[in-house]
Amino acid sequence: MAAYVAVTLALFHFLAEKFDRNGALLNTLMRHKNLQVLFASFMGALPGCGGAIVVITQFVRGNLSFGSVVAVLTATMGDAAFLLLATKPQDGVFMLVLGFFVGLVSGRVVDALHGDSFLRPKAKQQENKAACKQDYKKPYISAQGRFWQWAVVPALAVALIGSFQMDVDTVFSLPAGTTESIGAALAILSVTFWAMQREANTYESVVGEDPKCQHAHLFQRVAQDTNFVTVWVIAAFLAFELTIMVFHIDLAGVFGHWAPMMPLLGVLVGLLPGCGPQILVTSLYISGAVPMSAQIGNAISNDGDALFPAIALAPKAALVATVYSTIPALLFAYSYYFLVEM
Repeated sequence: MAAYVAVTLALFHFLAEKFDRNGALLNTLMRHKNLQVLFASFMGALPGCGGAIVVITQFVRGNLSFGSVVAVLTATMGDAAFLLLATKPQDGVFMLVLGFFVGLVSGRVVDALHGDSFLRPKAKQQENKAACKQDYKKPYISAQGRFWQWAVVPALAVALIGSFQMDVDTVFSLPAGTTESIGAALAILSVTFWAMQREANTYESVVGEDPKCQHAHLFQRVAQDTNFVTVWVIAAFLAFELTIMVFHIDLAGVFGHWAPMMPLLGVLVGLLPGCGPQILVTSLYISGAVPMSAQIGNAISNDGDALFPAIALAPKAALVATVYSTIPALLFAYSYYFLVEM
């Protein structure tokens, strides 16, 4: 799983740098109000939280409408999109496309109701940017960046062999259990890198991805996000498996009694700021613990890490936009539940 996430992240960061390194595209689009919601929906549909954070800051600066904020927060799936694309590509593409169109319609409706400048902060507020201690001219890369730079290709090869239902130990003539032992050791190393990256003393530092240095190497950013996603996936599966084992829970029975509540639970978790809780829901969906309706509700309602700068820069707008994004989340989650899962 981590290998697929790392490859997806590497491709995403590489393309993002190549297509708009100087922000020329953003500056051009800001001059066309009729394209703002479309642009915001597209930025939100991009995997990760970077596109959503860009839209939030541009709204505060007066370059984008409030409908754009609603559109981007509705469309974004945060870092959970990388996990879903890496493990279930068809479902991942479906969620990104759905988020884009739901965000587009929601943003258009909100702008028609409230206008461009609704809830925009009157006084310009200083944006909080994470200080980067390694502010070098050359791209900065630490041990975890080097680790993923060298590990991503062999890890991807092992992942592909496993995906084709082949035994890796047999393919490489290794003793039984060797691959599992090495994988467990590397997973522990990945968790250790994440734990040592920064002090986890606030809610945001635990559930949000680590801040990126401006001059960070490509694989430095890949490592930070991959380790973060890996930690939350491990936590999700551990919590799930231990709960099943300790309490002897029958999933079929649970779904039979609580199925109508699952979409609502997905939407409610989506209201929590940060990508961590959303990765947890997506991990449970991949494992079959929660249905597609819950995944749809969570993907549309969650705002990822973008909610943190939104709360800091425009708290009223962030709160109202989150409420607005909850409405289509409930609508589409329960529509899927009644039409497909019942």
